[in-house]
Amino acid sequence: MMKKLQKLGSAMMLPVAALPICGILMGLGYALAPGAMGVPDAATSGFLYTLGVFLIKAGAALIDNMAILFAIGVGFGLTKDSNGTGGLAGMVSYLMITTLLAPGTVTTIAPDLIKDPIAALAFGKIGGNAFIGILAGIIGGACYNKFKDTKLPDFLAFFSGKRCVAIVTGVVSIVVSAILLFVWPLIFQGLVKLGQGIESLGAVGAGIYAFLNRLLIPTGLHHALNNVFWFDAVGINDLGNYWAGAEEAGMYMAGFFPCMMFGIPGAALAMIQTAKTNKRKIAIGIVGSAAICAFICGVTEPFEFAFMFLAFPLYIVYALLYGIFTTITVALGFRAGFCFSAGATDLVFSSFLPAANATWLIIPMGIAAFVVFYLVFRFAITKWNLKTPGREDDQDGEMKIELANDDYTAMAQIILEGLGGKENVTAIDHCITRLRLEVKDRLLVDEKKIKSSGASGVIRPGKTAVQVVIGPKVQFVYEEFKKIAE
Repeated sequence: MMKKLQKLGSAMMLPVAALPICGILMGLGYALAPGAMGVPDAATSGFLYTLGVFLIKAGAALIDNMAILFAIGVGFGLTKDSNGTGGLAGMVSYLMITTLLAPGTVTTIAPDLIKDPIAALAFGKIGGNAFIGILAGIIGGACYNKFKDTKLPDFLAFFSGKRCVAIVTGVVSIVVSAILLFVWPLIFQGLVKLGQGIESLGAVGAGIYAFLNRLLIPTGLHHALNNVFWFDAVGINDLGNYWAGAEEAGMYMAGFFPCMMFGIPGAALAMIQTAKTNKRKIAIGIVGSAAICAFICGVTEPFEFAFMFLAFPLYIVYALLYGIFTTITVALGFRAGFCFSAGATDLVFSSFLPAANATWLIIPMGIAAFVVFYLVFRFAITKWNLKTPGREDDQDGEMKIELANDDYTAMAQIILEGLGGKENVTAIDHCITRLRLEVKDRLLVDEKKIKSSGASGVIRPGKTAVQVVIGPKVQFVYEEFKKIAE
């Protein structure tokens, strides 16, 4: 199970890599145009406002369509041969599911089901839901791997092979949609009722809410709790009341500020320092930029999706830290609110409203969050040997390999001969430093022949699995290998 989650996490790195710049653009945009997020008396015209809105929209182009990025990226990433058909299949599944479960469609096919306001809200959150995007990508990638070599009768031969993948994906997505039609609103309603029960617990309840909010991010069901506490689903309306000037508001938003602005940078530093030395720059690029997003504007998805599937136990710890810090923050009387998210931009502008209280506590609370997140993440990563960004399973030193041969075509040819020829190769893939191959007959593999190509080494983790250690230039060898092996 953990290996499957790590495979999914690796598949998500491609779409996640596109998110940090979007968060930074949105943070700068809101700083220039606070009127765009509803700040009272803020300017809604002029050059800075126009520039700010431009940057906000540029960042939102991807942030708001994150589910689509996941559908395509995960679908592509899960294919065994890195084929774009898997990405197309993921998109087919996403369009099918979101269309069949859209409020308008559900109203037509199951009018009694959507009469309940909470059920209507549940289906209203299907489009743009990251969980649906990831699920669609999984369906697309799995269908590609299973049916890419399907052979149909002659009169249907046009739809054989990769062309049948989208068709099968559509059928599977219809079945999944039918299941979600009944399961999704039940889960959503259960979470709403849970939220109503949490309300009576005061600061502890706020902490439980924050814990569940983060824990449910991978599924998209955090929207159910947000509607209970932030909006007017059951009368709490914490976000609306805060910006309307109600002095008792902000309880269910305040605790996110120290965690997002300072806790995430602390956790990111721990990930960077525990990354392998030869992969530290990779970790800086992934989680370092994500930490900047979280601090400026509270966009946390680039950070969270970078490790939640690679190291899910650590993600549970991460959610627990949110719960603990929210309980303490609320108990100390710190109150702040946001329109977008709990970043520095919203903190600055919300601190002037009547409901704001003891906002100076962000300094000691922030320092505490940075230190605690850093220490906890560093301990957990090293103690449990978690595969956070920069700690992948490739052998130490592989990133520093200098190939003895820079003729990638010649290398690929020699490797293929060492594997027993293309007739003996059944699967071709690669990771950051290795060719990952499957063969029919392991006795035909000649390791000396393969090493004579200039490769650093040969690893045989299974009866039919062969990994050829190339180094960071593996993509070029892989591309040439595919040309001559297929």
